[in-house]
Formats: sequence, structure tokens, C-alpha cells
Amino acid sequence: MFKKIHWTVLSMLLVLSVILTACGGGEAGTAVAETQAGETTTSSGAQTTGGSMSQVEVFSWWTGGGEAAGLEAMIGVFGARYPEIEFINAAVAGGAGTNARAVLATRLQAGDPPDSWQGHAGQELIGTYVAAGQIEPLNFLYEEQGWLDVMPETLIPLISQDGNIYSVPVNIHRANVLWYNPAILSENNIAVPTTLEEWFAAMDILKEAGVIPLAMGEQWTAMHLFETILLATLGPNAYNQLWTGELGWDSPEVTVALQNFDRVLTYTNSDASSLTWQDAAQLVVNGDAAFNVMGDWAEGYFRELGMRPTVDYGWAPVPGTVGTFQFLSDSFVLPVNAPHRDAAIAWLTVAGSREGQEAFNPVKGSICARTDCDRALFGEYLQSAMDDWATNVVVGSLTHGVVANDSWKTEINNALGIFLADRNVANFQAALTQACSTSGPCR
Repeated sequence: MFKKIHWTVLSMLLVLSVILTACGGGEAGTAVAETQAGETTTSSGAQTTGGSMSQVEVFSWWTGGGEAAGLEAMIGVFGARYPEIEFINAAVAGGAGTNARAVLATRLQAGDPPDSWQGHAGQELIGTYVAAGQIEPLNFLYEEQGWLDVMPETLIPLISQDGNIYSVPVNIHRANVLWYNPAILSENNIAVPTTLEEWFAAMDILKEAGVIPLAMGEQWTAMHLFETILLATLGPNAYNQLWTGELGWDSPEVTVALQNFDRVLTYTNSDASSLTWQDAAQLVVNGDAAFNVMGDWAEGYFRELGMRPTVDYGWAPVPGTVGTFQFLSDSFVLPVNAPHRDAAIAWLTVAGSREGQEAFNPVKGSICARTDCDRALFGEYLQSAMDDWATNVVVGSLTHGVVANDSWKTEINNALGIFLADRNVANFQAALTQACSTSGPCR
């Protein structure tokens, strides 16, 4: 009798053990580790969706130069905090994110999202992923981490809608930077230009001397140049009005801006369409070209090449934009139905942390999105960018997702491609006017 009861009890215990094991096989709960004052690495805040904490796939377009090195630095911080999670770097090269975002769109359409992906703050985020219901709000994470106390007030509205915050910004970049070769300017007795007319005059001298005045790369870099010329010609107020519909693209002011852009293109290298942004930037530090207009990720690339600031390269606002900071911000999101949701939240926690941003930004060539990073970690250029970000008039970038949604930006890009081939200003302006009516605020 005793033996029979013993085996009955044992059998019940075995069954109960199996049941408990099955119930405990979901994601890990809250992972908390104190890191810096006011920060915790917690993955709580909402119910999990049942994925594994064993890996996290993060999608970006950072594959070369200081961009890739900066990402690796932040991955290092993530690995130290979460050694149990394998980091899968799903970066796709090319086109300032154009190629990566095309691959991402295909994956999202197929219901195969990565655990997190890179997106620009602004209309690229709100008008694309939020509008499509593809990403989760992150208010819970901002509250847990105290990020509202350390993220710029300028930035939060650009990543929010209807009271919900949808991404974690990791940096601030400046788009309207004129990089130059100090030796070439000195040899040709050229002062760093501050107005468009001074710049045109300088480039005329350089062209006559047989120097490439302005290095440019593939089409997205032409769009980047275009947005800075719009800003230089119109000024910040009228530039902003283009994106709200208050200033028409068919206005005389825009005609002048397009004519200025057409003139600027006459100073560029003939092989631009075959060059990456790195190739174009390198023409300046190699001494083959005098100027290049590119965001300040170029500075990370220059330093990776071993170039010295103020010696091998110099910088200034694009002529005509002194006192204005044309910005963009890279951020990371949490997809709806992320395959490894808790691991994705762990990644976002690192991306928004002071430790993660201090590791990432000095290498990437950007300044922290957070306001409490250690200034001493940053070089001469980035410290000047910090000062300008704090004091300049701030406007958004077209090329890098701030001011226009994807469909509008695509129409502008298509019109730009035709213009680069035929250089017909009137047709270009008509196409830009139509694009605002079709996909922008002029509807």
C-alpha cells in the first residue's frame, strides 16, 4: 500500500515539474543593473510577446567609416551589459540608408521585422512607421530611464505623436557643414567663404587653377547639397515654410535657390555619380578638391583616416547658413511583434544611455542626443558643434528624414535625378511644385 502511494505521488510531482518548466520557458523578465546615476538597464514596462532573449537583430545602414566604428563601440557597451544576448548586426550599405530602407520595407511587408531598426527623427519616423502602425510607443522606457530629463526639448516632438514617444535618439548630426582643405585655400589666397557670392568667387579661382572646387558623390549627396543651398538662399524662416506649405515651391525665391544650386553643380567633379560620400570626402583630404558639403559624420571618417583637424581639414557652415544648424538625428525603434522583444528593449536601453552615447558619438562624428554627456570626450570639431547646437537657429534636413515624409522625399528625389541629367531649372521647379501638391502639405 505504501509503495503504491509513493509511486502515485512521485508521478504527480513529475507531471507538475513538466508543467512548471513549460510555463517558465518565455522571455526573461526584468533585467536590472545599476549603471550610472539615474539609469537602470531594465526591460520591463509592458507585457512580453514570448520571444527569446538569446539574440537581438538590429538593422541599420552603418557599414563603413566612423559610422561602423561608432556602432561597434556601442555594441561593445551592449555586450558588457548583456553578455547572454547575441547581437546580430544587420547593417545594409549604401545611399545614406536608401538601400537599407528598401530592404527593411520588404521585410516589414513580409511580416519579418528585425528586433530594432535605425530611423531618422522627424517625418521619416512619424509619417512612415508610426502612420503604418509598425512601431510601439516607448513612453514606459522614457519613464523608467528618466530620459525626458536629459533629452532635448527640441527633439521630443519630432519623435512623438498624440502623446506617444516612438524612438530612442542616439545622436545629433549637422548637415550644413562645408569641409575644406586648408592648404589648398592658403595656396590660392582664399579665405573661408561665408556667403554664396564669396563661395562662387572662390570656386571660380580654384577652377581656373585646375583644382576641383567642390567634391560631390552619388545622387543622395546631391540632395544633401541641394537642401543646404535652399537654406543658404532662403534663410531659415522661408526654408521652414517650404515644408509647411506656407511658401510655394513655385515662388520667385525658390527660383533663385534652384538657379544657385544649378550654378553650384558647375563646380563639381564629373565622376560624382560613381562616388560614395566617403570617396568625395577623401578627395578633399587627399588634396584633389577644395570643398565638400557633407554632414559631420565626415569628421569621423577623416579621423579614421588619421587626418588632423585644422591641419588636414577645416570646417565652416555652408556659406549663407552661418548661425543656422540644419540637423538630423538617428534613432532606434521597437517594432510591433518584435521577434525578441525584451532583447530589443535591452538594446534600446543601451542606445539611450549615457554610456552608450558616449561610446558611440565621439567615434561616429556626432554629438549626443542626451544633454549630459562628458564634453571632454569629444574633439575640437564636435565641441564646436555642441556650441552651435545650443545657440543657433535649428532647422531640419530633407535628405535625412526630418522635414518630409517618404513619399514626398521620393518625389523630390525623382525630380532631382531628372534635373541632374537635363539641368532644366524651370522643369525642376515645376516637378517640385507638383510633388508638394501630390505628397506634401500643398494638397
